Amino acid sequence: MDKKINQTIIEVIKGNITKSQLDCIVNAANTSLLGGGGVDGAIHRVGGKAILDECIKIRNKQGNCPVGEAVITTGGNLKAKYVIHTVGPVWKGGKNNEAEKLKDCYMNCMKLAQNNHIRSISIPNISTGIYSYPKVEAANIAIQSVIDFIRRNKSMLHVQFVCFDEENYEIYEEKLKRYA
Repeated sequence: MDKKINQTIIEVIKGNITKSQLDCIVNAANTSLLGGGGVDGAIHRVGGKAILDECIKIRNKQGNCPVGEAVITTGGNLKAKYVIHTVGPVWKGGKNNEAEKLKDCYMNCMKLAQNNHIRSISIPNISTGIYSYPKVEAANIAIQSVIDFIRRNKSMLHVQFVCFDEENYEIYEEKLKRYA
């Protein structure tokens, strides 16, 4: 499903984000930036050593990446030229500013993309895997954050939400239909 806001195409697909051919993919990273499971592990495996080397340089300069923040590296062996790594919140019942931190992930990724002249970006379902964020609430935050950014900034041409599982795909499809 596609939607166009300003000149930006927003689409939802089901698939593997490491296969994206857009300019940039977003990595649902952990604070260490050194790879892990899920999306993070897959991006590091496919992208190769260049991504890890840049993540180590970032860690040496600034330390861990805080929840809600984002950093950018090369895409290494990926088809995407860049990877933006962001750390989503672990769901703890919604009483620890999880919604604000998740919104920050999306907004900081979009700002970092804009600052690096990135025109197309693939984004996974941040925090909905092992971090247990409720999928419907996470989808609402993701779509609303990206649309808010696009309405204020005209730099992005293509945003792709890449859903790994059928449940997230159906949720994102339904949520995106509601936006004019």
